[in-house]
Amino acid sequence: MSSRRRRRCRSCVVVAVVAALLVVACDGAQEQVAPPESPVDAPDVEVEPEPAPDDDPDDLGEPPVEPDEPDEPTVDPPEAYGVSAGHPDAVDAGMVVLEQGGTTADAAVAAAMASGVVEPFTSGLGGGGAALVLEPGEEPRAYDYRDVVPDGGIPASNTGVPGFVAGMEQLREQHGVLGFDELLAPSIELAEGATVSELVAERLAADAGSLPTGQLDHLYPGGAALTAGETMVQEELADTLRTLAHDGADAFYDGPLAEELAASVDGLDPASLAAYEVRSATPPSGTVGDVEVIGAAPPLPGTSLIQQLQLAETLGLDELDPGTGDFVHALGASWRIALHHQEWQLGDPEVVDVPVGDLTDPARNAEVADAYGLALDALPPVDLSAPPEEGDPNTTHITVVDAEGTMVSMTNTITNFWGSRGYALGFFLNDHLRRFDLGQGEVNQPAPGRRPVTWSLPVIVADAEGRPVLGLGSPGGARIPNVLAATIARWALHGESLEETVAAPRFHVEGTSVDVESGYLGLRDDLLARGWAEVTEPPGRLYFGSVQALEVDYDAGELRGATDGRREADHRIESTGP
Repeated sequence: MSSRRRRRCRSCVVVAVVAALLVVACDGAQEQVAPPESPVDAPDVEVEPEPAPDDDPDDLGEPPVEPDEPDEPTVDPPEAYGVSAGHPDAVDAGMVVLEQGGTTADAAVAAAMASGVVEPFTSGLGGGGAALVLEPGEEPRAYDYRDVVPDGGIPASNTGVPGFVAGMEQLREQHGVLGFDELLAPSIELAEGATVSELVAERLAADAGSLPTGQLDHLYPGGAALTAGETMVQEELADTLRTLAHDGADAFYDGPLAEELAASVDGLDPASLAAYEVRSATPPSGTVGDVEVIGAAPPLPGTSLIQQLQLAETLGLDELDPGTGDFVHALGASWRIALHHQEWQLGDPEVVDVPVGDLTDPARNAEVADAYGLALDALPPVDLSAPPEEGDPNTTHITVVDAEGTMVSMTNTITNFWGSRGYALGFFLNDHLRRFDLGQGEVNQPAPGRRPVTWSLPVIVADAEGRPVLGLGSPGGARIPNVLAATIARWALHGESLEETVAAPRFHVEGTSVDVESGYLGLRDDLLARGWAEVTEPPGRLYFGSVQALEVDYDAGELRGATDGRREADHRIESTGP
């Protein structure tokens, strides 16, 4: 039994599966928040206890037993390294750093900084993000550097204190070897002149009416949007990046950049900027098939993704053809239950007691599935009150693997396309605090310094030895969990190649409706017969995101990637061998 599996042993738990009490700690005081009445009459279920890891073996009448499997990897990683990102220039920036001897974290920072330059509508200095880091033989680590509520509360623009710069600096300090100036060099060069991509040109033209074009002569020269193939010069952004390269992240939070930012952005103040802190935690993980799925830490929905997959496993997900209504229904119906739990149980862990262990426990989730009556022929009766997705939710994702097999999975965002549309110091400001409209009861309530629940979801899949074997993530707002769940299920449970699963048709459930890509339109009658109210194909190629993934195959000694054609993603892999 691996050390990760041993840690999942638990003492006896008596659960009322659907009607559970949550304890929320707010400002040091505790207040109870109850979820809605159970939609089914679920009896209490007693789960048989397993011996706790620190029990005295003599009390069990057995001698101590050494682990069957070593914690350290037994096979060397492939002699290769690679980067997968939402834009080719970001891939190149990450690869340059790896070729200079940088670590996965160094490369991820360089790629992230470059993404903010060449994809200014998706991420950048005015936003935030989340990342997972997993080194073979080590414990995974989660970083949350998303935007937080300023001291004065949520401003009208929904702009939070940006955490991106602090997050990049902390990742570099804790997992990197190169200087911040070296990691920013590619992005500075791109800010001085980069080719406008088709997607950037498309967004500039489509969103001109909502952008402060008077401040954006470099994007709208003469009042007309730049077109694909033209050169985009962002000199103000280049100056800001040079300041960061010279003075470090402190300049952004307690220096000249902070002063200018506070003076030009309504709702941001010097004290809130100076008080910003990156959070680091052990991420949630859970068994799915023969692998361990590691997701972003609360209040991001890593627990929800794991619960969705474990619930669907109770319906035999590994035996359900991914091209059939059975597969779509199993994951879709399971998401309805996982989202119900998310609405009432997921919040900022500094004030909410999130039951991570329960939400990611396969035995308990089997009981949850039974209590809700999860089945292949009907929808579970769940009261979903989450508001429908509004605006253009967007992120960008980066996955990096180095020659030692260390993996970083990173998702960055300014939330909507162009964020709040506010602009300062050469970049766009986030509108991340609008995510406090998610959730029920008191679990996702704003207060100074808090982070909201949202959809950013970097994921790493590990094997039985704890080695990272798949890193992935996607843009797409509320669609992200469904897109990633199906991708993981196809790859881990059905043995599809990474290229096959990234290219496969996608779906998303919203209430009792199913949005599908054209490859699933033939399932409409089948899904309607199971209780879904509507099956439609949404317009636009951006709706279902863009999965950026890298796979480490220890048996074959290979590192593999796949390019998602839905946006402008790319990946590159280089060998270190002969």
